Amino acid sequence: MQRPSSKIFGRGLLVLATAAAVLTTGCANMTEAQRNTAIGAGVGAAAGGLIGHGKGAAIGGVVGAAGGYAWSHYMENKRQQMQAATAGTGVQVTQTPDNQLKLNIPSDISFDTGRADIKPNLRPILDQFAQGLGQQPNLEVTIIGHTDSTGSDAINNPLSVARANSVRDYIATRGVDTRRIRTDGRGSREPVDSNSTEAGRAHNRRVEIFLAELAPAAPAPQPAPYNAPYNTPVGGQPVR
Repeated sequence: MQRPSSKIFGRGLLVLATAAAVLTTGCANMTEAQRNTAIGAGVGAAAGGLIGHGKGAAIGGVVGAAGGYAWSHYMENKRQQMQAATAGTGVQVTQTPDNQLKLNIPSDISFDTGRADIKPNLRPILDQFAQGLGQQPNLEVTIIGHTDSTGSDAINNPLSVARANSVRDYIATRGVDTRRIRTDGRGSREPVDSNSTEAGRAHNRRVEIFLAELAPAAPAPQPAPYNAPYNTPVGGQPVR
């Protein structure tokens, strides 16, 4: 006999897949921001429905809508701008599944082994990245530094943070508010290539920059007017 929890989980997966498909199809006439928020809310509600026999659906919907990023015309223009600025440099410019713009910057234009100072070839790329961000207050920037496996964690962990901070400090000189920038370092824990070769280690010494535009918040519910009509419950006195 199949356990009840397995049945609930199976039904939840079906609801989740159905909700995503319906929302994706039904959002054809929405803007990009509206579509992303609606899909986030719907999928979040379906996932929330797995909690407490459906009682978590409302909570899931709120979380899904609140956590979304928008892929706006500005973000698409920024992606095209960065692709043009980095053509032939080895920098990868991509749109992430959650609508962030990602720049993956390899070591040959970012950092030498054991160093956190920015190479000259990286500066024009960061100049282009920082351009116009000061006029977009709803943008978030996240910078993550990485190292290869040369050396110990005691060296690599602070070095990766120092690399992220170097990028932050540079774009701050180009007018980006540091209060909107988060930095982190992952040391050698997230390699993208083998550390057994020099070429692989060079790929792993990198900086990843993420740019995200917050989706518009849903309008707050308006309070009822002061002269709202009375509601009379059965067997009770009139109440507002």
